[in-house]
Amino acid sequence: MSKKMKLNLQFFGQQTFNPDNVMMSDSKDGVIPKEQGTLIMQDVMQNSKIMQLGVYEEMDKQEKTFDYFAEGPGAYWVNEGERIQTSKAKWLKITMTAKKLGVILPVSREYLQYSMSDFFEKMRPKISEAFYKKFDEAGILNINNPFSQSIEQSVTNAGHIVEGEITGSNILSMEDHLLESDFEANAFISKNQNATALRQATVGEGNLQQPIYDRSAKKIDGLPVVNLKSTSMKKGTLYTGDFDQLYYGIPFDISYKLAEEGTISTITDQDGNPINLFEREMVAMRATMDVAVMIVNDNAFAKLQPASQPEA
Repeated sequence: MSKKMKLNLQFFGQQTFNPDNVMMSDSKDGVIPKEQGTLIMQDVMQNSKIMQLGVYEEMDKQEKTFDYFAEGPGAYWVNEGERIQTSKAKWLKITMTAKKLGVILPVSREYLQYSMSDFFEKMRPKISEAFYKKFDEAGILNINNPFSQSIEQSVTNAGHIVEGEITGSNILSMEDHLLESDFEANAFISKNQNATALRQATVGEGNLQQPIYDRSAKKIDGLPVVNLKSTSMKKGTLYTGDFDQLYYGIPFDISYKLAEEGTISTITDQDGNPINLFEREMVAMRATMDVAVMIVNDNAFAKLQPASQPEA
């Protein structure tokens, strides 16, 4: 083997993958490059209400069993010289299972000429928004939910539902449901359309009324409130809970696949027709991530919802 050929082989062996130098047309499936994948995941975690409020549990496979500290040991008064009593802590083993969440986003064929870095930088807001909205609707509202649990299911199972308008007394009633089950609320989930009703909600007696909502601090009764962006959550709805009882996990990196042909039945045009990629010279990107959610105690959550309308 010539010296020149040896040098070329050595150079080839030292080359590393660089998404800045790879065109999307040459890489139509795989795992999103680490830098862009990390940024997308950060966007998802910063915007998902479950991930903002819940407890992250590290996962490296589809299923994970871990110990949940359900009850702690008690403390005792002890006289001088007496043996200190002990009590057992209660640990429960729980298993959290991840489900695959997929989104399909159509783009023009010109995107195939982008480098992988540029492509995923441009697609990053769309990918992350699609992921966190879908995850929150499943884990909070129980919409298209692949998991066995959701906050909506928990409040129904526990019977912790208050019906009526957003008022100070109804908000306190929500919190009372938790207190009766030995839990304390640590956050609220609302939506932007509730802002006017929240500003008008007060607590107190007679003329000594105080607002229960601090708009500048974004707090209800001194607790942080986050707004869920979902048309499926009705105006006038609030959730509260001890979100230390909600766990989530993300075991794998985000994967993707590009398709240049076929019809996307779940996405329609202005006339309500499915999108045909070949006819429109478009490309569809399917991105998938695995996520898990688990609620360890239904009694830790409560809901305020508009009163049911009487049947005519």
